Amino acid sequence: MLSFDAIALDTLAALDEEALDTLPFGVVGLSSEGNVEVYNATEAKLAGLPRDTVVGTHYFSVTAQCMNNFMVAQRLEDEAEIDATIDYVLTLRMRPTPVRLRLLKARRMERRFILIDR
Repeated sequence: MLSFDAIALDTLAALDEEALDTLPFGVVGLSSEGNVEVYNATEAKLAGLPRDTVVGTHYFSVTAQCMNNFMVAQRLEDEAEIDATIDYVLTLRMRPTPVRLRLLKARRMERRFILIDR
């Protein structure tokens, strides 16, 4: 199933760019260093940041500084495995926007994901 709450990490990692772009929620895939490797069209549109300006940047220091804290960035760094959904408020470059974030990471994968449901 490809819903925000149900999509499995393995399924998400196997989707190509075209399939990721059809998802109704934002998808950000990060390297273990925090650099953006995946940024789907939904997130680009809703955040107002074109994909080509985001991919390759360090997500927490360049693009989403409002997530550079113990609730998001530090959890992805510290926890070996995570599948957690948290209520959050985005504040950078926009009016405060309530969202749900889903943090996904597994030992067996280099890439970790943040899903953003507005």
